[in-house]
Amino acid sequence: MKKTVLTIVLILSSVGCAFEYQSPDLNPILENFKAIRAPEPTGLMLKKGDRLAICGDSITEQKMYSLIIETYLTVCEPELDIKVRQYGWGGETARGFLGRMKNDCLRFNPSIAMTCYGMNDHRYLPYQDEFGKEYRDNTTAIVKLFKENGTRVILGSPGCVGKKPWWQSNPDITTKDLNLSLLKFRNIDIEIAAEQNVAFADVYLPMLLATYQAQTLYGSDFKVAGDDGVHPDWAGHMVMAYAFLKAMGLDGQIGTLTVDLKGNKAATTKGHEVTNFADNTISIKSYRYPYCDTGEPDKQNSIRAGMNLIPFNQNLNRFILVVINTQASNYKVTWGNWEKTYPAEQLNKGINLAADFKSNPFVEPFNKVNEAVKKKQEYETKQIKSLFHGPEGGSDMETVVNITEKARGVLADELARSFKPVEHTIRITAE
Repeated sequence: MKKTVLTIVLILSSVGCAFEYQSPDLNPILENFKAIRAPEPTGLMLKKGDRLAICGDSITEQKMYSLIIETYLTVCEPELDIKVRQYGWGGETARGFLGRMKNDCLRFNPSIAMTCYGMNDHRYLPYQDEFGKEYRDNTTAIVKLFKENGTRVILGSPGCVGKKPWWQSNPDITTKDLNLSLLKFRNIDIEIAAEQNVAFADVYLPMLLATYQAQTLYGSDFKVAGDDGVHPDWAGHMVMAYAFLKAMGLDGQIGTLTVDLKGNKAATTKGHEVTNFADNTISIKSYRYPYCDTGEPDKQNSIRAGMNLIPFNQNLNRFILVVINTQASNYKVTWGNWEKTYPAEQLNKGINLAADFKSNPFVEPFNKVNEAVKKKQEYETKQIKSLFHGPEGGSDMETVVNITEKARGVLADELARSFKPVEHTIRITAE
């Protein structure tokens, strides 16, 4: 989709520092659209052994973008050994999470946390200063409390809406009104992140741009923000996950395999091991996976569709095969049971196996890890919402914590066991 960007610099007296504003030309969809330019990540934010808390409202409780993030960190960045918990709670606002932070989240000593509030805080109404102030105060308090407990923070913005949800029945309020309101909440998050010196994840702009790109590519029936306009399907959740993973400063380098046909040798980068090379066939043992999804590229219930709406494979999912010293014009690349033909020039520069091979030898082991993550996250919702905040927790919280942690520990152990090295082969054949 063609976009132009107008940049102006204004001084925000409320925070005493300069911010750039960017204005993608989305007229007539969002006239007078002004978004503070989001800060870029300045390096890897994650540390080995981090305990990550994923906090948010019903969109987080869908356990979709949180599933993508945890699976990605487990298989694509296993050396970091990140442990994840999700704390999604339907209908929650920043004020609501602030009230339960100590009991539900801080007791588990997260070393890093990400938040995604603002959707319910804007009350599905045109922006009002009192709503913005309440959100600013509560979100600032959340960030400060995390910092006081030694937790690094990635402050996520709310997303956009794709249409006015059914529960907002006022005919005078439009989708544009709601998105302009959510834009204000996004900008507040950037201001808070600057004030508190924490990271920021821009969920709003990627979702907004993906919404119109998807409708341009796939038609008006494709709804990035979901059928109700608020709760995304898998494509939208991939866009959200991308925003948070980028904010973590991950480099997206899954691995590079280099085959020298003339020299009859092959090499790999970290996370992979060449176990044999003969007859132009490389056998590899991989200790990290590319991110996999076999869904349709044009359906809103497909992660793969979301991967195509953002530069996910380019920026976060690069599993590169480079073939040098070629002599033929074209070569067939056979990866496990799947094959594609490439010009030699393209192979010399490198191809991204993760992008080009929807089906590949990693899909089955990847799905096993993904299922184990799903089971653990489902229990985490039960642990917090049903047990911590149910009659059991009301009568004896510490006993409930101890019992549920044992049950969660079993699921965490099953997740760890599900991630195993993958042995696979790539054959390069002249055509």
